[in-house]
Parts: sequence; C-alpha cells; structure tokens
Amino acid sequence: MPILTVATYLTPAAPTFSLLISLLVAPLIGSFLGVLIYRIPRSLPIGMTRSRCDTCKTPLKPINLLPIFSYIFQRGRCARCSAPIGRFHVGVELAAVLVPLSLAATAFLQAAYYPDVFFWADCVLGWGLLALAWIDIDCLHLPDLFTLPLILAGLALSLPDAAPGLTPTLTDRIIGVVLGWAAFTLLDLIYRATRKRRGLGGGDAKLFAAGGAWLGAEALPSIALIAAIIGLTAALATSLCGKPLSTKTRLPFGPCLALAIWLCVLGGV
Repeated sequence: MPILTVATYLTPAAPTFSLLISLLVAPLIGSFLGVLIYRIPRSLPIGMTRSRCDTCKTPLKPINLLPIFSYIFQRGRCARCSAPIGRFHVGVELAAVLVPLSLAATAFLQAAYYPDVFFWADCVLGWGLLALAWIDIDCLHLPDLFTLPLILAGLALSLPDAAPGLTPTLTDRIIGVVLGWAAFTLLDLIYRATRKRRGLGGGDAKLFAAGGAWLGAEALPSIALIAAIIGLTAALATSLCGKPLSTKTRLPFGPCLALAIWLCVLGGV
C-alpha cells in the first residue's frame, strides 16, 4: 500500500504498537523465510524434519533456533562441534527486520501515518518480495508459491470491506495485473522470436503483475524503469568486478523488480 495514497485514512497516532510487534515478529518471519528460500527450490520438505548442524548433523535445540540472538550468543558457531554457522539464515532474519523499519522510517520522513492494516499488509508484501529476490539470486527461479499469493493479496486489499474509496481501485489493480503480465510475456515472446532463447522467465511476468496488483496500472512504467536501472547498474558492477558478461549470461531480474516495487511502495508511486 503506497503510503501517500492512504492520506485520507491517516490518524493522529502512528502505528507504534504495530511497529514494536513487527520488530519482534520479523526475525521469526525471517527464520521461516530462510527455510522456504532454501527448501522450496530444492523440493525439500518444509517443517517435516528438524534443523541440524550442517557439519556434525546434531539436531538443533529450540534455544539454538532463536533468530539472530542464537547466532550472536553462539558467536556464529555450532554449540556442539564449534563449526562455523553459515550467515544465510541470520542474513534473511536481519533483512526481514528492515522491512517494517523502512516502512516506519519512510512514514516518519513523510510525516505520514497510516492504519495498522495497511502497515501489516505492506510488511507481508515486503517479506514476500524479500523471499522472491533471494530465491531468484540463488536459483534463477520465481516460484508461483510466492508470486500468485502476492497478486491475490494486492487485489484483496482493495475490496470494499477493506477500505471504501481506497486508491488504486480494484479495477485499477486488475488492469495492472493484466497489463503487467501481458507486457512482460509479450516482451519475452519477441525476444525468443528474434534471439531463439528466453529473455524473461514466466516468474518475472507474474512478479510484475503483482506490482500492478498492489500499486495499480499507473505504477507499472515506474516499476519497469526503476528495475531496468537497477539491473543495468548490477550488470555494470558485475562486469567491473571482473566477471565476464555476454549476451548469453543469465542474470536474475527478479531482485531488480522486487526492489523497484518496494521503492515505489515506499515512495508512494
């Protein structure tokens, strides 16, 4: 929910309580996202097996699974064999905390406050985008398990019972979904016809459609432009770091789209 478009629903009090709760919940969400990010692309079971140390295979106790704090208290090492613990999970947990923090900071800088329901909705969007970006970087894949629920959530947010008169309207969001998906799908078809290979994955089209579901059709050009700038900057940085790039190099575009959508949400596009 773009902050500036909910100005008519603002109240004198900021969602301070929700912010505090979100900061407590975010590491737990991040821990769960870490499991999904690692297991879903690899078709591993979720929640059916206990977490274990990658080195000694010792099952981890609940105290060893406390997000962020267990990593700090154990100094980044397994309590049983003292092997170094990968920074992947704690990285996702810290990134999850940045989602509500960035929303609160933006609202403060804009002197804008918005109802708890929209704050939590934006948190859900941010956590979903975080998972998608991470998976795409790791596996060059944007699973439907994340993209499709984000589309539905964006549409559901504009239902009459949720917020009468809210903009963008449900019609705007539906148009955004259709145009977002169609634009990237058409672009991929044109690329395949000329280059004989895929340029964009189906997940990119669905993620772009999710941006339309949350921000409406008018935001799609801004999302595409910002994502393109981020992508070109990342490609240039990769090249400058010594990694050779060619026309056949596969680069994840999902993180660029995810970050562009999030920046548009924060900026109220």
